[in-house]
Amino acid sequence: MPSYPFLPLIRELASSYQAFEAYSGQHIRSFGLTTCQFDIIATLGNTAGLSFRELGSKTLITKGTLTGVVDRMAEKNLVRRIADPDDGRSQIVALTEQGEVLFADVFPRHLQYLSEAFSTLELDEIKQMQQMLHRLGGVFKQNKEKK
Repeated sequence: MPSYPFLPLIRELASSYQAFEAYSGQHIRSFGLTTCQFDIIATLGNTAGLSFRELGSKTLITKGTLTGVVDRMAEKNLVRRIADPDDGRSQIVALTEQGEVLFADVFPRHLQYLSEAFSTLELDEIKQMQQMLHRLGGVFKQNKEKK
């Protein structure tokens, strides 16, 4: 069997993501939110709203999951659906007043929580990791376009 030197990188990337999700998710759940709900609130915060397509691309939540999460958040009066004035077939998802209040409360608290973990890294390390991950993502985007 051939050697694949990138396998340890994939394992480390997956392990890092899982560790981040566990750390971040624990804090998000303490607010009574799921990670998907928090992702939507954080993405919609400080906007007038986004189309489902925009929201899906910014949150990376699949379309089927996104619809259900938005439905449940609308039932809790955290978001509302508005007819898109530019496209009669589309809807805009926006935070309600209650959703705005929740965003203003939990988003800064979660950023502070994350900053505690990231504080063990130097700014140069963070920038290097960001650049390397961006480059890695580009490798897959470039190869996807070739196929």
